[in-house]
Amino acid sequence: MENIISEIINEMADCLSIEQQKKLQQVLVKKLALNKPQPETVTNEQYRRMFLDAKKIEGCSERTIKYYDTTLITFFESVTQPVRQISTEAIRGYLAAYQGRNNCGNSTVDNIRRNLSSFFSWLEEEDHILKSPMRRIHKIKTKKQVKEIITDEMIELLRDNCRCSRDLAMIDLLYSTGIRVGELVNLNISDINFEERECVVFGKGDKERRVYFDAKAKLHLIAYLAGRHDDNPALFVTLDSPHNRLKISGVEIRIRELGRRMNIEKIHPHKFRRTMATRAIDKGMPIEQVQKILGHSQIDTTMQYAIVNQNNVKTAHRKYIA
Repeated sequence: MENIISEIINEMADCLSIEQQKKLQQVLVKKLALNKPQPETVTNEQYRRMFLDAKKIEGCSERTIKYYDTTLITFFESVTQPVRQISTEAIRGYLAAYQGRNNCGNSTVDNIRRNLSSFFSWLEEEDHILKSPMRRIHKIKTKKQVKEIITDEMIELLRDNCRCSRDLAMIDLLYSTGIRVGELVNLNISDINFEERECVVFGKGDKERRVYFDAKAKLHLIAYLAGRHDDNPALFVTLDSPHNRLKISGVEIRIRELGRRMNIEKIHPHKFRRTMATRAIDKGMPIEQVQKILGHSQIDTTMQYAIVNQNNVKTAHRKYIA
């Protein structure tokens, strides 16, 4: 029925103003509904679950799905109208109130906006609503901060102060490949090709790609595996018996603890990824190749990771301009 209404409105679009089109839509919905059995009402909760199921099928990670879920639960606690009645103004009011209530920055609010936009776009694509109310709510401008990377001195400090071969191998693999921490913990020993110094990882959406590591990472991996006496196929396992596969939280905690011992601030697995991208671009690797190594579908994402530091800009200016 909604498809028929949409076709009628589209054909009349040249003759009617926006307000007249909206009125025509309301009249058609009301009148046509009187001549057919009323469909079973779908609740906001049901729409939420249907959307999450769709995202699971698309291959979104558990972390992403949980973020969608938390966003929608919080949203529907404040905006209680049925999804078909939710207006652009109601969503704008919610976002403004959310920012004021939580005292959060524009980046956080824009993440909420993006999640809500995905939800309402899905509703529109699936013909559950006629038009997404998010279309007129644009990206929220945020300040772009130049994020720090790991310096050569920092990486040597980290290497020299690792207390076990596993952590040393883990750090060098992150540093030379730029893989995500989730990809790191999912690696199996069989995924590693020591001869070619490469390994196969599965990124977001289970997309397979090859990444490459340097000679230091190879030597440290071999030394680590030579000291292993368990039969777990995982590349990185816990130090204590029964030597289970290492989890994301285990890697994060270990690296942060190491950073605190060395008085290195804000050290975490993702910083290795950003560092690898920046180093590669600074040394002349084409951005398209960096994009492929990192597994980004959009090159703009790669550029956000690879912020060239100011010292390199200064050096380049002296070389080419001064």
